[in-house]
Amino acid sequence: MHMNEILTENKKSWNTVSHHFNGVDALPSYGPFAQSEDELHLFDQIKNKSVLEIGYGSGHSLRYMAEQGACELWGVDLSEEQRLTAESTLNGLNANLFCAPMEDDIGLPKEHFDIVYSIFAIGWTTDLPGTLRLVHSYLKNGGSFIFSWDHPLYPHMQMENGRIYLGSSYQQEGPYTIERFKGEDAPMVLHKRKLSTYINELIKAGFTIEQVIESDVGERFDGTEGEVSDRYYSLYKARQYPTTMIIKAVKM
Repeated sequence: MHMNEILTENKKSWNTVSHHFNGVDALPSYGPFAQSEDELHLFDQIKNKSVLEIGYGSGHSLRYMAEQGACELWGVDLSEEQRLTAESTLNGLNANLFCAPMEDDIGLPKEHFDIVYSIFAIGWTTDLPGTLRLVHSYLKNGGSFIFSWDHPLYPHMQMENGRIYLGSSYQQEGPYTIERFKGEDAPMVLHKRKLSTYINELIKAGFTIEQVIESDVGERFDGTEGEVSDRYYSLYKARQYPTTMIIKAVKM
């Protein structure tokens, strides 16, 4: 399937399932059962900073940034339904929200942002090298790019009756289709990529890697025992294997 066909299909499906993600996987959370920004402190100073979110979803992460004192809020997302939800979430806040693929250069200001970030969205790109080059171009020198996504091994890990096993080859990268995303008639095309692919493409785009985090279970789950579950995300599984990778890179 051609990139434009994937984007068209995914956009249609995101418009269908966006209601499932209102406030989900948003800062200060980095991902399912993972540590939060309150624990990791990756963003340093946010007050009076200009920020751009790749895949703003329901707008809750941008609202978090506003609450931390960011002076400019910008975001790009593929889904019109997400934009409508984000506008409601950000009611009363001045935010520049665009509905477009992250892969496209839509004229966002270059060398303008102190921070670009993406919470569980960057992995949807159909063109990782091109997207990272764009992100690099948006940042000021010294600016940070912070993103989270499924740990690259996670989509390969299957679970049955409490037993975790490798269900597919980690060596094999490329697109795959989820026919019924969130149980709805919403086929989605994602890409399996190795951890080294993300790191190497960041380096090729001109970034310096500052931190790579393979998530542990967040402190908010201390004292909570995870029941054995075959669900894709579960506390039981997260205590045995990281759900999330979190990377901080800097434009030098």
